[in-house]
Amino acid sequence: MNEAKTPLVELRGVSMRFGERAAPRLFERALRGSKLARAPVVTHALDHVDLVVQPGEVVGLVGESGCGKSTLGRIAVGLLAPSAGEVHVDGQSRAALTPSQLLAARLRVQMIFQDPFGSLNPRLRVARIVGEAALAHGLTDRAGLDDYVCTQLETAGFNPALRHRYPHQFSGGQRQRIGIARALAVQPGMLVCDEAVAALDVSIQAQILNLFMDLRERLGLTYLFISHDLGVIEHVCDRVVVMYLGRVVETAAVGELFARPHHPYTRALLAEIPRLDLRRTRFAALAGEIPSPVNPPAGCHFHPRCPHAVERCRSEVPRLREVAPGHRSACHLDVGASTPAVPVTASS
Repeated sequence: MNEAKTPLVELRGVSMRFGERAAPRLFERALRGSKLARAPVVTHALDHVDLVVQPGEVVGLVGESGCGKSTLGRIAVGLLAPSAGEVHVDGQSRAALTPSQLLAARLRVQMIFQDPFGSLNPRLRVARIVGEAALAHGLTDRAGLDDYVCTQLETAGFNPALRHRYPHQFSGGQRQRIGIARALAVQPGMLVCDEAVAALDVSIQAQILNLFMDLRERLGLTYLFISHDLGVIEHVCDRVVVMYLGRVVETAAVGELFARPHHPYTRALLAEIPRLDLRRTRFAALAGEIPSPVNPPAGCHFHPRCPHAVERCRSEVPRLREVAPGHRSACHLDVGASTPAVPVTASS
């Protein structure tokens, strides 16, 4: 029997709270006690999230704005340290790594940002943007730097002859290719794509997505693909992770999740995808607003908006449980476990 693969990236019980500070000093506690100072506002961005990304896998991460997708991606890359929990890269906890090992782990996972202009230094030429990190980390020497940069740009589908220009001289799609070349220059094993095509025209989106899939085949890359576009997720991903207000509510292979969504939130998301096979379809936004992460509701975070909520949902946090082979859902109920989600069809 084949041995199980070691996950390239694994998050275990990761939580992230913004605004939280260490225990206040005596003077600050006294001011709070006399109501002369307020306690800091704490935003609960992530709440005990588990995530596993296997080598060669493309994992899609979806959910409404503010659900914690980008925060999770930044923790996976190493741009943020979690408030609680552990991050493992190639089976090793980041917290236990030596400085040199930690550097190697950070190079192993790179990020492609949503804004292809804001993520590039406008004062640097393309050649330096792409080659600076590779030179600093000894992946090339100064004599071979120019050839190395040209190779990375060609791999990303960018004309190397333009490497001496500045980012503002290029279109959004070209800038995103520069960002991809910069990430590839440090020879990563995994890319975290945070809404990497959302700011691009539709035709350019298709080109960049095809590039990502081509790089997967040529370089054996692994992806964590963060997107609000379920059509993109269905097209490029092997497995989907659905988040709501800082928690994972469902995860399954892409075909399984789109055919048989289990969690009411997932069903609501999929019901709003426009479909050519449905006519006279009335699309209705999910009832209510996403609760504030400053004061998330008790129990299931989705219960204030869920049409199936019962008393248990208001008090007990649901745990991810297997509802089908490889399909896990954080719901106390079995609502819609076997039927696909479809929008409400208007009467003729």
